[in-house]
Amino acid sequence: MLLNAHFPTRDIGTDPAKIRDWAQAAEDMGFHCIEVADHVYGAAPRGDWKPTYSEFDPFHETFTTMAFIAAVTKKIQLCSGVLILPQRQTGLVAKQAAQVDILSGGRLRLGVGVGWNHVEYEALNEDWKTRGARQAEQITVMRKLWTEDFVTFEGRFHKLIDVNQLPVPVQRPIPIWFGGSSDAVIKRCARIGDGWMPILAPDAQGQAKLGQLREHLKAFGRDPATFGLEAWIRTDQPDYERWAAAAQGWKRLGAQMVMLHTMYRLTTFEQQIETLRRFKEVADS
Repeated sequence: MLLNAHFPTRDIGTDPAKIRDWAQAAEDMGFHCIEVADHVYGAAPRGDWKPTYSEFDPFHETFTTMAFIAAVTKKIQLCSGVLILPQRQTGLVAKQAAQVDILSGGRLRLGVGVGWNHVEYEALNEDWKTRGARQAEQITVMRKLWTEDFVTFEGRFHKLIDVNQLPVPVQRPIPIWFGGSSDAVIKRCARIGDGWMPILAPDAQGQAKLGQLREHLKAFGRDPATFGLEAWIRTDQPDYERWAAAAQGWKRLGAQMVMLHTMYRLTTFEQQIETLRRFKEVADS
C-alpha cells in the first residue's frame, strides 16, 4: 500500500526554502504523493454557521504550490487534496492542471470536491445549490480540453465553440479522483471518476460506503478492481497506534493508498518532518 503526505499548508509558513525542504524530505522518505489542500477565502463564523477552518488559517494556493513542488522534486506524485471545483471557472482549472502536469513531467492527479463552505461560493460569485451538477459537467469539459484538438460543447453551465488549450498536458486525460462521501458524490464518483479519496474510518460505516461505491461501479459497467481508492486518516492527536490500526484497516479493505490528515496544528518545521517520519514508520509496520 502506498503512503501519501499531506502538505502542512496551515503551518509551513511562507519561507520557500522550508516548503522545498519539506517536499524533498517527503520524497526522500519514500512517500508516493504530496497532496495540497485548497481554500481561496477564509471565513468568520456567522449565526449558527461555524467553518471547519477559520479566517486565521492560511492556505497556500493549490496549483502554484504544486508547480513549485514539481520544480524542487524529481519523482513524487502531486495531487490537489481536494480542489473545490464548482467554485472555479472550468477552463482556468483545465489550463492550470495541464500546466502543472507539464512542469511535473506527468505527475499530477487532480483531486476534486464540491466543498462544505457556502460562504466561499458566495464570495467567488458561484452557485452553491447547483455545485454537484456543475462538477459533473466540468469534468466532461476538462477531459475534452485535455484530449481534443478543438472543443465544441453546450451544456447547462458551459458553451464552448471551436476552442482549444495549448500546450496539452502529458497525461491525456489527467486522472480525476473525488473527495467526499455523500450518497450523491459516491454515485457521481463511480460514474465519471478515476478514484475515490474518502475521509472515513475503516469501520462499519466506511465498509458500507465502500460497498455502495462498488455496487455503483458495477451498475455503470466499471471494474472495481481498476478503480482507485485512497483513504484519508483524519486525526486530532498524535496517536501512533490508531494511525497504524487505521492504515491496516484500510489495507484490508483494498485501499491502494492512505494519507494522514492531521487536524491538530504542527507548529514547527521539526514537528512537520517528525510527523511524516512517524506515519511512515507505523503505517509500514
